Amino acid sequence: MSKVDDNKKQKKQALYRAAFELFTEKGFSKTAISDITERSGLAKGTFYLYFKDKYELRDDLVAYKASQLLDNAYETLEKAQSDSFEQEMLLLTDYIIARFKDEPTLLRFISKNLSWGIFKNAFTTAEYPSSRQFSGHYLQALDRHGINCPSPELMLFTLVELIGATCHSCILYKQPVDMDTYLPYLHQALKGILHAFTTPN
Repeated sequence: MSKVDDNKKQKKQALYRAAFELFTEKGFSKTAISDITERSGLAKGTFYLYFKDKYELRDDLVAYKASQLLDNAYETLEKAQSDSFEQEMLLLTDYIIARFKDEPTLLRFISKNLSWGIFKNAFTTAEYPSSRQFSGHYLQALDRHGINCPSPELMLFTLVELIGATCHSCILYKQPVDMDTYLPYLHQALKGILHAFTTPN
């Protein structure tokens, strides 16, 4: 990476950090672009070199945060010696839950703003190579464990939606119960989803 590219990356990450802090402190609607640039220490004109408005920044930031989470999940899965695809998905689930329990602010921000379109964009764009690594690992794991899945994207969508909604309710609000109490039921539900979408080769 050239010095110019590195400088651009640092400025964009400074905008990400400032926006995340402000969105989670004040709320998205009460945060102005001038607040973000002031917090980041950058000129307002610099903002528009990267984003057309704060809505684009929010969507980009959600994808970026999701990408970071998936990058860490990918590293965890790569180190694990999983005996089955099901075991890998449960390990992934437990990792995400542990992160969200440790970082409820991140959970609140992602669960409130993440849509499948944004999530899928993190998988497909070259801007988030770590997410593409995770996506590749997910598809390779199906082959490695001899699993036939006609609709891997639909299965991942279903898993993500269930895990996200469960974390939102059980971690942030402890409803209908806390996450530790609900976890065995979540595992059973996830196994049911995997069974519904896949068959052994």
